[in-house]
Amino acid sequence: MYTDTTTPRSDYPRPDRDRSQHWISLNGPWSFQADYGSSSTPEGLRKAVNEQVPSLICVPFAWETKQSGVNRTWLEHGVYSRQVDIPKEWLGRRTVLCFGAVFYRAEVYVNDMRIGVHTGGHTSFEFDITDALQTGSRHTPGLDSDFSATITVSVDAPVDKRHIPHGKQRSIPRDDYDGVSFTPTSGIWQSVWLESRGAPYLDTILVDGTSLRGFQINANLTGLKNFSARTSAAPARCLDNFCGQEVRIKIEESNEETIVSTDENGFVTAFLPIEDPHLWSPSDPFLYRLTLTTGAGRTADQVTVTAGLRKIESRDGVLWLNGERLFVRGVLDQGYWPETGLTAPSKQELVQDLHLARKLGYTMVRKHLKLEDPLWLHEADRIGMLVWAEPPCTSRYSPEGAEAFNVQIADMVARDFNHPSIILWGLYNEEWGLDWDIPGSPIRAAAAAAAFDQLKRCDSTRPAIENSGWSHVKSDIIDWHYYEPQIAVWNQHLAELMRAERDDFPVRLGPNFTVDKHLYGNENPALRNLPNLNSEYGEGFTSVERAWHLRWETQEMRRYDSMSGYVYTELTDVEHEMAGLLDAHRNPKEWAGCIPAVINADTVIVLNVVPREAGADVAVPFSGQLIGFHLSHHGVSEIRGRAYAMWIPAHSPVDFDVSQVAGAVGVQVTACDVFAQPFILSPEFSLSVSGIEAPARLLIWVENESGVVCARTYLDAAEVETTNRRGARSGEFVGVPRPGWKED
Repeated sequence: MYTDTTTPRSDYPRPDRDRSQHWISLNGPWSFQADYGSSSTPEGLRKAVNEQVPSLICVPFAWETKQSGVNRTWLEHGVYSRQVDIPKEWLGRRTVLCFGAVFYRAEVYVNDMRIGVHTGGHTSFEFDITDALQTGSRHTPGLDSDFSATITVSVDAPVDKRHIPHGKQRSIPRDDYDGVSFTPTSGIWQSVWLESRGAPYLDTILVDGTSLRGFQINANLTGLKNFSARTSAAPARCLDNFCGQEVRIKIEESNEETIVSTDENGFVTAFLPIEDPHLWSPSDPFLYRLTLTTGAGRTADQVTVTAGLRKIESRDGVLWLNGERLFVRGVLDQGYWPETGLTAPSKQELVQDLHLARKLGYTMVRKHLKLEDPLWLHEADRIGMLVWAEPPCTSRYSPEGAEAFNVQIADMVARDFNHPSIILWGLYNEEWGLDWDIPGSPIRAAAAAAAFDQLKRCDSTRPAIENSGWSHVKSDIIDWHYYEPQIAVWNQHLAELMRAERDDFPVRLGPNFTVDKHLYGNENPALRNLPNLNSEYGEGFTSVERAWHLRWETQEMRRYDSMSGYVYTELTDVEHEMAGLLDAHRNPKEWAGCIPAVINADTVIVLNVVPREAGADVAVPFSGQLIGFHLSHHGVSEIRGRAYAMWIPAHSPVDFDVSQVAGAVGVQVTACDVFAQPFILSPEFSLSVSGIEAPARLLIWVENESGVVCARTYLDAAEVETTNRRGARSGEFVGVPRPGWKED
């Protein structure tokens, strides 16, 4: 049972739309009533079961988690309730009740007055509760004292989730992809809070900086009596008394200010030019703060929005950011924590994952099948981490499921449009919710295309992917997911895909179930000219094997200038899915010398070697020979320098100061001059390497003209042993049968 009296997740939830001058967190203990039963359950048994569920829950943690204090799975219904005190200073203003996310259907009451209903597990929503406070408080609101109200939230969370958007939360009956599904996250799982806003107040504020010369601003005024419940994408219609209302817009960084008036529908449209624009980019994540104010005195409304001047484009077969070539080095992140599910235990732990991804050399995070907390997105804006955002999907196709999926899109865009870090929208993943049946089903292909069209109507400023990884029918990017245990096969298929010699690749859906998936789900020739992105890859049973595949598969993708990037699967372990570079508690795993930050660097050494196996890239004894390689450089200007190679002891770390060893007497070092142009694979260079008889590690590195090491890699030379599957080693049981075996 929850007993902690401190307020969890007490940070203001929307720093990107800051109203923190008048807000109250409602996180913490709420009364809770759970219901396992259904109408067919005998009432006595139903009551006995339900009485075992704790009567308190800690918001915002899902009722499946230990942190919530409830720790119950497969609950389908729960009722939250708590009393709140409303400050007297809020009288005469509008009081808005805000929810970060509730899975799945929330019915909200204030003082027993039904306020509204929201359906959808990942999108934010809010209700203006001012009128309910006036009619049902414990005592009549007055100017001399605070007053209280009771908030009740009734939540339905179906265990059968197949036809509702749920991503990778486990369902009963189970999903087709149940093997990569996890403990559900049900109930209130993001922050709940109250805001005091002006009368009227600004709503649905969209700030577009893609002109790179200033900001296009679109907003509306709302805040009337009999206010209808809404999501961020569906504001209430403004009445005539809002017409001509002045809105002051000030850019804090430049001190520029303008005044605009609302139109006949209460909408505000304005363009604010910036004389000396400061662009947002990963290397320089400059954020502007735009403060919008309407009204005066104690009923004035004010909100500060953060935004960036940046433009992302998909053209000429590659990606561009602010007119410069962009290659994304991404990692997939599912945003799960062992004790708290989809909700991070704290703000610190929430944003920590972005910094961990950056430390590993990644420039983009694909937030997988989850609309992440705005606090996380704001931190991505602040530090310059690029984001691929995508909503949860269904698992089975139905017209109702496709509609439920599409309903999320407008709210997703309305909430997150202003974040410059988001450069890609994703929609469906691997035809989940489309029955793995594109291009075989025109109906399902049409559903994917309809979702894409819906997204582009909401946001035409960003590239979008309608069906990540598999057959595309309507998209701005051709992305593909390819998992392959043999490096030689991986290299061959990658080369054929990049040379347009094939448009299919094998997908292992089970131990004895492999299908060929095509990049294209129809014959639209325009698809073949789009940027190409590998958005899932990785292989191996152990962390050492996975690090080995990461090293070699990533370097191979750097061989092709036409690629626009990659997304490694994945950042952290999640429950039984142990594919992370980090474990579920965010600790590094064993990488056997591999350094992800080196693999994901601006400059990478691409070896012309097909490795044998993890721990033995080449076999010993190793004869002296030339090692061929290229440089892949994604900097802003040409790089020149020298490449070096030397043998070091087997299993030695590779991130040491090579100058201290390379300059030592008796250490043999070979070298050659190298150069590379941005985004163009260099010519082949070669290093003459001496032979060895025993296991060792060949360290290869590049120093630029200033003597700074800008790239490094290595080759492990070790014994390559034939896999033993018959119970005998070479030389054993000569001339006699092997014990326990019937010889072929």
